[in-house]
Amino acid sequence: MTIILGLDPSLSCTGWGVIRAEGSRLSHIANGQIATDAKAPMADRLAQIQRELAAVIVAHAPDRAACEEVFVNKNPQSTLKLAQARGAVLAACGAAGLEVREHSPRSVKKAVVGTGAAEKTQVQAMLKVLLPGAQVAGADAADALAVAIADAHSR
Repeated sequence: MTIILGLDPSLSCTGWGVIRAEGSRLSHIANGQIATDAKAPMADRLAQIQRELAAVIVAHAPDRAACEEVFVNKNPQSTLKLAQARGAVLAACGAAGLEVREHSPRSVKKAVVGTGAAEKTQVQAMLKVLLPGAQVAGADAADALAVAIADAHSR
C-alpha cells in the first residue's frame, strides 16, 4: 500500500489530492485547494502555500508526492508565477523528506483518460469512475488527484 500526494501548483489556487494505491486498486483519501489572496504580497502568498501544504503532509503522511511539471505559458509573467508557486510546493515536500516525482500534463491526461489530448472535463469524468464517491473540492483539486493517479499508474 502506498499513499500518494498529488499536486497541481498555482499561485492563485494550488490543488492537492491524496490517494491510496494497493496494486491496481485506488481509493480516495482527501483533497483540497490552497487559495491565496491576489492582493497579498508575493512572499506572503508563497509562505501560505508552503505552510498549508506542510499541514496537509503532516495530516495525511504520504509516502511520496507527485507534481505536475511546469509548462510555458504565452505570458512570461504567468509562467514565472507558476514556477514560484511550484517552488513553494517542492520546498514543503523537501522539508518533509518526501520524494517528488514529476509528470507532464500530457502524461497525466494519458494515464487517467487514455489520451494525452484529453479535455479537463474528460479527466474530471474519469475521476468519478476511478475514485467513486470522492467529493472533489474544485478543478485544481481534481487536477491534483489526476496527477496522483498518473503517478500510481507509472510504477
